[in-house]
Amino acid sequence: MPNIKSAIKRVSVTEHKTIRNRMVKSQTKTAIHKFDAAVKNNTANDELLRKASSAVDKAASKGVISKNAANREKARMASELARA
Repeated sequence: MPNIKSAIKRVSVTEHKTIRNRMVKSQTKTAIHKFDAAVKNNTANDELLRKASSAVDKAASKGVISKNAANREKARMASELARA
């Protein structure tokens, strides 16, 4: 445990950011899993793709995932929808 006041604050801030990042990443993964399940059931549509893409974009804008990873994930989902 840190003794210096600024170090104590950094630990607290890091904990809060970790919680936020974990929540955002979880929401993103949930949206992607729902889309993937819909593709497997042949019930996927543009609405699910839009929601999943939005979740991925939000995660990228908050710095939880990189911009390239977000674009790669969106491209993967779009190609899956086109194949279905």
